[in-house]
Amino acid sequence: MNLPHEPDHTVTFNIKKIHIQALIITVASIVVGAVLMAFFHLESGFEISFWNFFLWAVLYTALIILHEVFHLIGFMIWGKCKRSDLVYGINRELGVAYAGTKKVIVNKAMKKALLLPFWMTGMLPFVIGIWLNNSVLMIVAAFLIGGAAGDFSMYNQLRKIKKDAFILDDVNEPKLYVYNKNPSVFN
Repeated sequence: MNLPHEPDHTVTFNIKKIHIQALIITVASIVVGAVLMAFFHLESGFEISFWNFFLWAVLYTALIILHEVFHLIGFMIWGKCKRSDLVYGINRELGVAYAGTKKVIVNKAMKKALLLPFWMTGMLPFVIGIWLNNSVLMIVAAFLIGGAAGDFSMYNQLRKIKKDAFILDDVNEPKLYVYNKNPSVFN
């Protein structure tokens, strides 16, 4: 990646650690969801069947795509990015879907864009799944909540940086470059 100049700070992430956190968050979310469903509905909404598994797989795939789309929407709304500034895809080597921007954005905008998918594809379907006593939706949402572990990790690191710092997302590696002043020229 061509950087305009040496960043003031580089934040790197351990993907293996994030995968473990994702698994823990997913399992914990499923347990919490199951307890809440039992508490509110006094009956089990869980049923194991081929169709429920198929529905889970379809919803999971759709929500992963939406998760990344919401990142892109966040970059466009809060980061003032153009469509040509956005990058997205699947990094098979790291085993993750990704959405990012080639444009530098302000830290407070980056933090908002990082958490938007958690709320829209994780928490909202999770609450709806519990409300409707729909275990498939609740479990899919729990996987998306766990899948936001990388976003949580980035958010926690960015909380330590001043809100008006400038952030450049590395589109190839799990890194963020931090600039205290807006770099004026980008390649």
